[in-house]
Amino acid sequence: MSKYDPTYQPKSRRSILPPTHPVWRGIGCFLLIIIPIIAFAGAKLLVQANRTRRWVQIPSELTGSFIVPVIGRVFYADLVVAFGLVFLVFAIITVIYAIIYKVVGVPRYGPLDSPPG
Repeated sequence: MSKYDPTYQPKSRRSILPPTHPVWRGIGCFLLIIIPIIAFAGAKLLVQANRTRRWVQIPSELTGSFIVPVIGRVFYADLVVAFGLVFLVFAIITVIYAIIYKVVGVPRYGPLDSPPG
């Protein structure tokens, strides 16, 4: 057993924080899968509604499309709007997480930090 073996490390060098619970990893994996799917569906609806109501003029470069066997015809505008929705949803989740993290009262200084002052 060498001194570089993880089990040999003294307690002060080991992580004091408990490992992440597998349920939270599962929720994160679920969000990484489901949010882009919902964003793509929302993008399809938004682009279709934009064609009838003319909210925003779509550039001619984004009116092109390609065919995906399972989904069908996919417009480039759908992909651009879906990417924007994915970015927006993850930004909202990040802000909500930051607010909850601040409100819950997690201590600012950990057990290894020196006292302020």
